[in-house]
Amino acid sequence: MAEDQVKLHGAWASPFNCRVIWALKLKGIAYKYIGEDLSNKSPQLLQYNPVHKKIPVLVHGGKPICESMIIVEYIDEIWPQINPLLPADPYERAQARFWVKFAEEMGSVVWSLFYSIEGREKATKEALEVLEVVENQCLGEKKFFGGDNISIVDIAFGAIFHWLQVIEEIIDLKLLQAEKFPHLHSWINNFRDVPVIKDGLPDHEELLAFFKGTMEKLLASSN
Repeated sequence: MAEDQVKLHGAWASPFNCRVIWALKLKGIAYKYIGEDLSNKSPQLLQYNPVHKKIPVLVHGGKPICESMIIVEYIDEIWPQINPLLPADPYERAQARFWVKFAEEMGSVVWSLFYSIEGREKATKEALEVLEVVENQCLGEKKFFGGDNISIVDIAFGAIFHWLQVIEEIIDLKLLQAEKFPHLHSWINNFRDVPVIKDGLPDHEELLAFFKGTMEKLLASSN
């Protein structure tokens, strides 16, 4: 029915876009994908997200929802029956939201590795500090952040770690070493082995080429 139609405005190279796709696929929700050119944003995107003018935007029944993790939580609330992403227990739910917020803060640190060319030493130190927190305080020896099943916390961190590995390759810096972060390495493999997650990830080589091009533009502008 038209009132239940789900559309997603996104961009293929965006980790935030991936989060929403994973949530929809984990729930088995059919949706129409609308790829956006972020250098020439569509009138629909600007109409649906007039505040930040960015992707992703989920449109459900004609109503837009913005910001990736807000969208993921909305999806879980609208379709709670299949693969619940948030715990039912209020305390555990609060803890999940805490780590989602931490993932958002970590994302800023990771992107500073890429964009802060002159401040990369400081960004590297900060990135290692947050990786240690996730390794020791959040994940531990669990298969997923939520235990045996993928949760909203896995979705929040999943995009960050996939893109971090691309950034590491571009800037020739290895942070996520297996001997230093064994739990995170196991989790990354467990996460990517889930077919829905694997199918929703952009191709590594295409992503690498895209961000290498972005880095070249950054270096050219800085010079």
